[in-house]
Amino acid sequence: MTTSNRPIALIIGAGDHLGAAIARRFAREGYYIVATRRRGDLHALVSDIQAIGSEATALHSDARDEIQVTELIDKVESELGPIRVAVFNVGGNVRFSITETTTRVYRKVWEMCALAGFLVGREVARKMISRQQGSIIFTGASASLRGSSGFAAFAGGKHALRALAQSMSRELGPQGIHVAHVVIDGLIENEATKAILPDLFASKGEDGIIQPDDLAEVYWQIHNQPRSTWTFEQDVRPYSETW
Repeated sequence: MTTSNRPIALIIGAGDHLGAAIARRFAREGYYIVATRRRGDLHALVSDIQAIGSEATALHSDARDEIQVTELIDKVESELGPIRVAVFNVGGNVRFSITETTTRVYRKVWEMCALAGFLVGREVARKMISRQQGSIIFTGASASLRGSSGFAAFAGGKHALRALAQSMSRELGPQGIHVAHVVIDGLIENEATKAILPDLFASKGEDGIIQPDDLAEVYWQIHNQPRSTWTFEQDVRPYSETW
């Protein structure tokens, strides 16, 4: 990595759908993108960003690992420049009945949703506090607000992430750092999920499935809110979603 003159957007959990869409949205505004995920291909995303006319660094990093997170944030700040916005977009959605939920499953989901969010949020905040500016945006879900049958592990992790975001927002807002939490209430366009649940996707109809690029616009808008009207929590759902 070399020093960049562009503002830097760090996307933790830059998967093929929402994470990639968020990265592309900020890239269109001239941001240098640092995209990370634990595993999976990142070359296509880098190519997309370069085609937009921006720049990107793609790294494989485990957000559950304290050393890896610390080294990642330090590396970005020392070699590229100050992080202007960090998006934590790690998932962990699994479905098991409570009697079939193993300790391993529950712990892993909690680590992905809650522990990883804490590590990323803490390390980014340590850098932003001295500058008294920046945005940290966490991706939540319906499970952030309510538990559902079969989703005890996921709801537990997402509830914890929301509590973390609330605490950080109250602490860091007066220091000039905008912390926000996006509650995604609905299915996101995803080929793998669509293959598993074709009937459900078909029943949603036109615009009944969240399009990643449309959702990424919400993240961009939150980041650009004036300090006098900061949003902490934004809930997003398709027009046809019952709630």
